This record gives sequence, structure tokens and C-alpha cells, in this order.
Amino acid sequence: MVKTTVSVIKADVGSYPGHSRTHPKLLEVAARMLKEAEGSTIIDSYVTHCGDDLELIMTHTKGEDNEEIHELAWNIFMECANVAKEMKLYGAGQDLLADAFSGNVKGMGPGVAEMEFEERGSDPVLVFMADKTEPGAWNYYLYKMFADPFSTSGLVIDPSMHQGFVFEVHDVMEKRKILFNTPEESYSLLAYIGAPSRYVIKYVWKKDGTIAASTSTQRLNLMAGRYVGKDDPVMIVRAQGGLPAVGEVIDPFRTPILVAGWMRGSHHGPFMPVGVPDANCTQFDGPPRVICLGFQVSDRKLIGPVDMFDDPAFNRVRDRCCELADVLRAHGPFEPHRLSLEEMEYTTLPGVEKQFKDRWEDLPE
Repeated sequence: MVKTTVSVIKADVGSYPGHSRTHPKLLEVAARMLKEAEGSTIIDSYVTHCGDDLELIMTHTKGEDNEEIHELAWNIFMECANVAKEMKLYGAGQDLLADAFSGNVKGMGPGVAEMEFEERGSDPVLVFMADKTEPGAWNYYLYKMFADPFSTSGLVIDPSMHQGFVFEVHDVMEKRKILFNTPEESYSLLAYIGAPSRYVIKYVWKKDGTIAASTSTQRLNLMAGRYVGKDDPVMIVRAQGGLPAVGEVIDPFRTPILVAGWMRGSHHGPFMPVGVPDANCTQFDGPPRVICLGFQVSDRKLIGPVDMFDDPAFNRVRDRCCELADVLRAHGPFEPHRLSLEEMEYTTLPGVEKQFKDRWEDLPE
């Protein structure tokens, strides 16, 4: 059976005003270029935005890390960046860290989540897209979806889920990976993923090898060697049929957790689930936002989307996020609103420290 691949590739190629949102003209250019590629390079596509990030959702049969797919995305981002420069949009092309495509967009700036699978009789696929945060923001939610029976009741009452899941965790600092089996290694898994700035869940599988989730783990500052903006990750999650139900996948987002990013990529803030019309980061360039589009994948066609967080059931968490934002903003430049010094090493703070390095004096013994 020919397998289906879902690829989600994103980049900030210019926004207005400031870091608020992607201009509609960029969405039009991207949608047109993807539509022209349907029937040849790809099979189906959908374009949207989360904050200032342009999001490309594609289906095809070429597998993960395919050069044609990645080059198509790169060309779209470059064309949109040129349009953004003509309009003098903010940060035009800021996520594009190379001048020319070189076989794969990984390491070149854009974020990538891809998943190859054999289609089931019914295949619900949820695409999550975030702005003003880092890839580790997904850690909490993936654990709740696939390892916490108090969140996902199917882990208890669905025999097909009793064996648990396998988590692939990446150390983005040392560029290494490790696998953890749940439930038996849940505590060990938590010991790592509780430090989301370094340890990031890349994949989740059933123990029979069925792919369940895939995320982007690219860290822009580590690739560029300087601060060029937060990573704004994406994630693909399959649901139902031996996997968490759609409702179990999105229910953890009713809890307002704090993530790193927000203004200048230098602050902790509440991760707010919103419908696409509200995915525009304005309050202190935030708070960090997450959207979710739900599709049924049928013969590699995207049936949908449904805007999963455009639901009054999420109003309360949005109100709580606003309250948390007020509490954190009252801290101003103090921790815990501002990131720890270790994390600030990957922002613009080192430029300030450089100015004062010769003014420090040793204390007497």
C-alpha cells in the first residue's frame, strides 16, 4: 500500500504591524503556489497563519524529508519574503537562514513536522501551530495525551491502548535522541521533558510502530548562532482507532501552562488556545498562541478543516490566560516573567553584557 505523508512546514517571512500577523497577500501567494503544485509534487494542501508565521499543510506520497517537498516550501517562502520586502513588512525573510536551497529545509530556518502512515478506515489528523514560543511547549500536552490516564481515559478503558506508547525525545543542545516506553518509564520521561528548553518530544508511536504524533524541533537561535526570533513550533497528531480520541487530544489545552517566548523571545507567558481569527499576537506581542485545525485524511485529501479551538468551551482557559498574563507582566524585567539567565544567553541580552564586561571588578577575598 502506498503510504500517505502529511507535511507541515512553517516560517516567519514577514508580518504586520511588527510581529502581529501574516499579511493576507502572503497567504494568497502561498495558496496559489501550492495549488499549482497539486497533481504533480503534492496531492492536496491548505494554507493558514498563526500570528506572524506562514503555515503550509501538504499531503503527498513522497515520505518525510523529501527534497521536492522541501524545495517547494522553500520556494514559496522565498517568493513570499520578496513580496514582504516590497511591502516593507517587518522581519521580511527572517526565518530564512540561507540564500539558496540545499536539499532540505531543516537547518535552514523553517520549522518542519512530517508524518508518513498507512491510511486507516477513518483517519482524523489534528495540526497544531504555535506562535511566540519554543518546540518544548508541546511536551506537556503530548504527555497528557499519550501517557496520563487522568487526561486520556482511553489509556484505561480502551484495550488497544493498554500497552502504552513510545516517546522519542531529542536533546536539542547536544543533538542526540533517546526512546522512552510508557507507562513503565513515565517517571524517567518526565525527568527530561520537564526541561522543555533542552529536551523536546519529536515523535510518539504505538508500540506496534503506528505513528501517533510528530513535532518540529528546530531551534532558530542554535542554527543561526544568534537571536533571530522564537521557533514557533508545529505538531501533527493522529486520533481515534487505538489512539486518543479527538476530544482527548485537545482537552489538555484547557489548562493554561506557562511557556517560554512571548516578547523578544525572552519571557514566560500563558499558552493561549484560540481560533484562527484570534491568532494575532498583540498584547506585549502575545501572549503565546496555539491554533488547531482538524482534518479527515481520505485518499490523501484533506477533508476540512475544522477550527478546533473556535469553541466557547475554551473561553474559560482564555480568560485564565489573560489573568496569568497580568500577573506575569507585573513582574516587568524580573524573573520568573523574564527567562532564566541560562535561557537568556540565546536572546539579545549578551549584547548588553558585552557593553559592561570591562566595568566589573573582582570582590576582595
